[in-house]
Amino acid sequence: MTEVTLRTDHTAQTTSDEEHRLRRELAAVYRLVAHFRMTDLIFTHISARVPGPGHHFLINPYGLLFEEITASNLVKVDLSGRPVEDTPHPVNPAGFVIHSAIHAARPDAHCVLHTHTKAGCAVAAQEDGLLSLNQISMEFYGRVGYHDYEGVALNLAEQRRLVTDLADHPAMILRNHGLLTVGETPGEAFLRMYYLDKACEIQTTAMAGGAKLITPHPDICELTARQLAGEDDSSDLQDDKAYDLAWAALLRMVERIAPDYKD
Repeated sequence: MTEVTLRTDHTAQTTSDEEHRLRRELAAVYRLVAHFRMTDLIFTHISARVPGPGHHFLINPYGLLFEEITASNLVKVDLSGRPVEDTPHPVNPAGFVIHSAIHAARPDAHCVLHTHTKAGCAVAAQEDGLLSLNQISMEFYGRVGYHDYEGVALNLAEQRRLVTDLADHPAMILRNHGLLTVGETPGEAFLRMYYLDKACEIQTTAMAGGAKLITPHPDICELTARQLAGEDDSSDLQDDKAYDLAWAALLRMVERIAPDYKD
């Protein structure tokens, strides 16, 4: 009996430690989204699956700006977006419609990040979607899903179509709406969003110039996407540390500009 009790306590402590770590990492991502001006006031969300057997997730309190998010004020919710612990903060269940559908369908989507940036919304309104105009854009070549606009995401019936359109892609453009990325960690989801949004900025800037645009051959676009995803073994050199190094640098920056994110 004693042995079982000790194992249970250890498991609970491990889960608590993992959740605390996840809270800090997710809060850091909220601050980074705010720092890089990818917010829409109190709207949009970044959610993360809590380690453990329960289908629980962390999400921002409804009404707080992203620059106000801390590890402790993140709200733990179930798949329906309802709090599973006492919280003084309101939650917007409707805002979790998109996130809950993806979390439920994609075991690898531990973090789901959604934005309404100017460049992202602009490309989401263009018929051809994201173009392979630059090395940054080519990271997403053949790796972006598209979901047609159905109004504000308040209807649960839309969830099935969202999941179908995302498929196994790491990113999705919600037409006439915005951008979405997923990741196995909050850091991975953020870096994907950072570069997806930058790809949209490059596209809108290039198109605004009015000159004829150059698009590399599809084979080159696919090669570049595989290189950037670490899936290519044909190149002479490999760089499998880039994302880890970039994320570590971003965490150092958050420590400097918003050290209270860990509170």
